[in-house]
This record gives sequence, structure tokens and C-alpha cells, in this order.
Amino acid sequence: MLKIAQLSCGTEYAGVQGILEKVAEDYNIQLVFPDVGFDEIEPLSYEIGLLPASPSLKLMIARAVKVLENSEDYNGVFILTCFKCAEGTYIRNEIRRLIHQNTPLPIITYNVVENLKISNLRIRLEALRTIITRKDILMRTKQEGLTIGIDSGSSTTKGVLMEENEVTATSWIPTTTVLDTASKVLESLLNSANIKLGEIDGVGVTGYGRIEVGKMLKAKLVQEEISVNSKGAAFLANQQKGNATVVDVGGLDNKVITLFNGLPDDFTMGGACAGASGRFLELTARRLGVTLDELGKIAMEGNPENVHMDSYCSIFGIQSLVSALSEGAKREDVAAAACFSVAEQIIQQQMEEIEIRPPIIQVGGTALIKGLNRAFSSILGTKVIVPEYPQFAGAIGAALLVSSFI
Repeated sequence: MLKIAQLSCGTEYAGVQGILEKVAEDYNIQLVFPDVGFDEIEPLSYEIGLLPASPSLKLMIARAVKVLENSEDYNGVFILTCFKCAEGTYIRNEIRRLIHQNTPLPIITYNVVENLKISNLRIRLEALRTIITRKDILMRTKQEGLTIGIDSGSSTTKGVLMEENEVTATSWIPTTTVLDTASKVLESLLNSANIKLGEIDGVGVTGYGRIEVGKMLKAKLVQEEISVNSKGAAFLANQQKGNATVVDVGGLDNKVITLFNGLPDDFTMGGACAGASGRFLELTARRLGVTLDELGKIAMEGNPENVHMDSYCSIFGIQSLVSALSEGAKREDVAAAACFSVAEQIIQQQMEEIEIRPPIIQVGGTALIKGLNRAFSSILGTKVIVPEYPQFAGAIGAALLVSSFI
């Protein structure tokens, strides 16, 4: 069983400690509070210069110091605080930074203790377990041999063929039946390279349908998408050392993931509604009579401030855009407003939950929409990197990592 140091504030108050421990057991994880004497709490807080007003945060800091002193006693660290607590957010980020700088321990953080969601907790614990048990694989920075990566998503299935660190073929097909779509992607890749499956050194699978597809293809790597997408994004952007933040705007949901040396340490998933996803941009493009690629291009020529958005909801948002068009608004301005609307929502609803650490890497199919990238860069005040093959980040991560098995 993996021994994970729990550094938290609010879990007892919120009544979720029992839930944390029960879910952790499902992943063969034992959550452990580092031992701290009562008379040590204040001195240890002073020792590293973090002096919060909250006694619970002081205890959390003291426990973090114990982890720094005895890092060999733990396999990883799980840091939890409440989202609405500014002091807790600051302490959580400072503790994470100290542990990253002074130990090799993998870390995952969670900042919504007061509104704990079992599904989000499971994703984090699964990712933490993956980082610990497969750290040697995840530290791989170069693809070798001839490998295939497949990202079986709920909306699309993506696949890549890689040989000696280069992408040599790609395939992208809308997902219908999970297994049938993955078979078509695989066939497309093999046909593109004029090779047979038996010539492939390894297949790696990630995404929504990874379990079924992995069994069908007898994949050597079947792994959750948080660590795989992160690795693919860091690889593509040449950001495998130090800090980075990955933004992946999906057709139905979004991921924002912070990385340290190419490994995820915090992330947020989901979105309030389709108005904060690629689906809203699809609806906008359809209403304007253009493709998504064309939408992104004309948005680059528009001014989002010329179109007033009454609502972030996808339905009411489209109504706002239709009204603007009927009143004579330029379609370039409408396209720009739609892109800025999606970016603003993701920043407000998700990116404010975590510590954004530059450089920022945008991946996923929507990264190809130039107007959306412009919106993120403008609002965040920094250039957001869109690497080559951004829509294949998950598949490339799988192809890269599976080469560890050959």
C-alpha cells in the first residue's frame, strides 16, 4: 500500500476525512498525517517563515516541515485546502513549492474540500498513484522505436504513429462506437505508413474508452488521460523541465493542468455548461456559416468589445450573437466575441481555482482556433503556446510513454 502524507486544512471541519480515507483505500493508498507535537506547531511555522492566522493552517505547515525532514517515509503528498480561503490557497501553493524544490516526492493538490466531489477525488488519487508507480515511465523525454498512441475520447478518437521521436502519421475520427472507431483509427494509421500491426513495437491507449480499446488491442500501456495528456503537451511544447500549465478546451468539457517537470501536480476539470466549451464555438461557426478553422481566422480580424454578450449560457449566448447580427454587427466581431466568451469563462470558472504557472500550453482540437488562442493570450497577458499537433497531445503522450516498454 502506498503511504501518502496528507497535508490539509478543513477536512475535519467539512466532515470529509472519512470519505477521503475510504476512497484512497480503493487505490491501495494509505493517507497519513505526519506526527507533530503540540509544542512544535508554532516553532515549525516560524522555521520556514509561513505565519498564517489559522491554527489549522499552522498545523498543516508543521506537518509539511516533517515531510521535508523525513521525505523517505512517504511515497507522495496530497495537499488539500478550501477554495474560498485566500490564506489557505497561499499556504497550499507555498508548501507545494517547498516540497517540489527539496524532495523528489510526487504531489497532487485539491482545493475544494468544502464541496468535495467523489469523481474529482478519484481522478486525483488515480493520477497520484500513476505518477508514483510509473514515475520512471512518465519521466521519459524521447520516443523510441515504432509505436502507436490512441486517445479514445467521448467526442473524437485520435491516433498517431511515431518513429524515433517523430510523428509519421495521424488519424482523427468522430467517436461513434468506441471499439469500431478505434479500429478505424488504427487501420488508417497502418495504411498511411503501409505497415502491419505486427511491425509495431507497442501500442499505448488513453482517454474515455481506454479500458475497452486497450483490451482489444492488447496495449502495453493503458493509462488515465491526465498524466498522458500532460506528458504529450510538455513533449510537444518542449517544456519537460520546470513549471508549466496546460489548457485543453474540449468539445464538452475542459482541463487545466499544472505541471512540474512534465508531471501533473494540480488540475481542474469540467465546466459550468457547454457555453464554456468547444461546443459553443461549433454552434457559433454553424450560425455564421463557416468552419471552425474559418471561425478562428475571422475572429482574428474582429473586436469582441463591439458585441455585447448577455449570458455565458450556450443557448442565451447564441441568442445574443444572433441579435447582434440582426442589428448589423460584423461577423468578425461576433466570432471574436464568441472566442473571448469561452476564454473568459474558463479563466473565471477553472483557472482561478489553481495556481497558473507560465509557460501556458494550449492543446486539443480547439487550440487550432486562432481566435481562441488570441483570446487566452490577451486576457492572461502572456503569449499562450500552441505547439505542433496540439489536437493529438493525448495520443502523442501515449505513443511516447509506451516506448518505455520496448
